[in-house]
Amino acid sequence: MLLLQLKNITKRYPGVVALDNVSLDIVKGEVHALVGENGAGKSTLIKTCTGAVVPTEGKVVIRGRDYSALTPKMSEQLGISVIYQEFNLVDELSVAENIFLGRAICKGFMIDRKAMVEKAAELFKQFDIRIDPNALVGSLTVGYQQLVEIAKAISQNAQILIMDEPSAPLTAAEAEALYVMVEKLKAKGVTIVYISHRMEEIFRLSDRITVLRDGQKIETLKTEDTNLDDLVKLMVGRELTETYPERKHQISDEVLLEVDHLSGNGVQDISLKIRKGEVLGLAGLIGAGRTELAELLFGVRQRTSGRIILHGKEIYSKLPKEAINEGIALVPEDRKKQGALLEIDIKSNITMSILDRISRFFTIDKKEERKIAEYYQKSIRIKTPSLDQKIKNLSGGNQQKVIIAKWLASEPTLVIFDEPTRGIDVGAKSEIYALVNTLVESGKAVLMISSEMEEVMGMSDRIIVLQEGRISGELERKDFDQETIMGFASQS
Repeated sequence: MLLLQLKNITKRYPGVVALDNVSLDIVKGEVHALVGENGAGKSTLIKTCTGAVVPTEGKVVIRGRDYSALTPKMSEQLGISVIYQEFNLVDELSVAENIFLGRAICKGFMIDRKAMVEKAAELFKQFDIRIDPNALVGSLTVGYQQLVEIAKAISQNAQILIMDEPSAPLTAAEAEALYVMVEKLKAKGVTIVYISHRMEEIFRLSDRITVLRDGQKIETLKTEDTNLDDLVKLMVGRELTETYPERKHQISDEVLLEVDHLSGNGVQDISLKIRKGEVLGLAGLIGAGRTELAELLFGVRQRTSGRIILHGKEIYSKLPKEAINEGIALVPEDRKKQGALLEIDIKSNITMSILDRISRFFTIDKKEERKIAEYYQKSIRIKTPSLDQKIKNLSGGNQQKVIIAKWLASEPTLVIFDEPTRGIDVGAKSEIYALVNTLVESGKAVLMISSEMEEVMGMSDRIIVLQEGRISGELERKDFDQETIMGFASQS
C-alpha cells in the first residue's frame, strides 16, 4: 500500500535548484532510507512532506489525496512527525514540557505537569534511556537533546515518522538503543523515512534506499540488492578508494601540548601529552567529559587547578580570544549555536577569527577578505553559488566546512575537532579526514573527539578514553580494539 508519494517535486531558491523533478513512493510499514551527499536535497525533500517547505512545482500525495502545499499543522494532523537535524526544543523548559509542547496534558483547565512527567518517564523506560523528565533541556548535552527530540516525535503516535540524522550525536551504545527503537516502531506498523550518513545503520535498518545527488533522484534500490561500494559510488558519482587515508609522516618527539593534572568544568586530574604531527583521539560516552576538556583548553571554561603547557610555555587563557592568540582552535560540537553566525555571509564567517589581521584603521580590507575566503572555498570545496550567501542557506556539511575554514585561517598549531563529521556525508568525511592529515603532516597537532568508534580508531595515532571526567584508559594504535575502548568508557 502506497502511503506517501512525492510527485515531480522541484524547489528553486535564488541561484540554486535544491530539488529537480524528484518522485518517490513510500510503502506502508517500510523503513525507507534517503542517502546522498550534503546538499543533495534530502532535508529539503522531507520538508515538503512536513509543510516546512512549499515546492515550486509538484505535489505530495498522502493516502491517495493530493496536496500542492502543506502546512506543519496539516502534516501533523495527517500523521506525519519529523525529527530534524536542527533541534526544535526550548532550553528554558523541562524535558517533559518539551515533549508535550503544544499538546499539554490537562486536568480540567490546569496543565497536569505530573502526568506529563510520568508519560515522559514511560517513553524513556521503553527504550532504556536515562533522562530526568524534570531537567531543563538547556542543561542537557547535544546527545541527550537528540534523544528528547526522538521521544517527542514518538509521543505523537505518528503513522509516518521522518528521521533526519537521528544517530549523528549519539554514542555507539545510544545508537544501538535507537536501532532497537526503529525496529520496534516498524513492527508496530509505523512507516519510517530514515536519513543517515552512517552506512552501517542504513544496511541494518532499511528495506529500500533512494539515492539523491545534486537535487536529483539517482535510483531507488532494495537494500538487499546493493552493497556499500555501489551505494557510495551512486551517492558521490565516483569511487572512494580510502575511507581513512594513510599518513606517511613520522610523528615528532617534540611535545606540542601538555596537560598536567587539569581539573574544572566537570573533569578531574587530567594529564596528557600531544606531540607535533599527532592525532590524539578522545573517546568516551556522552557526559564523559570530552567536550568539557576541550572547553578548558580553549578558554570557554576556567580550570580550578592544573596546568596547560603549549610549546613548552604555560598558558593562562581565560577567553577563547586568548587561546586563539596562543595558536589553539576549536571546531565545536554544535555548529549552529557555537560554530557560526547563521545570519551573516560565508566570507565574513571564514574571516571572523582574523579580523585584526585583515583590518586597517578599524576598517576591514574587503579585497583581502574575499581573497582569503575564495582560497578556503576552493581548497576545502565549499559548495555555494556565492560567498555572499548567508551560511544558514548551506547544507550541514558545507556549514561545517565554513567553520573549519574559519579556524584554518587563524593558522593554529593545535586544532581541536569536536565531532567533526557529525551529519556529514561520506564524500565530505573523506575530504575532512584528508584535511586532518594535511594539518598533522605540516607539524600541527590534532585532538579529535568522536562518538563514532570506527572514526576515532581510523583517524587516531593514540586514543585516550574518558569516563566520568577522568582518564580511564590509553591505547597506542597497535592496541586499538573496540571492546577494549568500550570497556574503558563504561567501567564502574
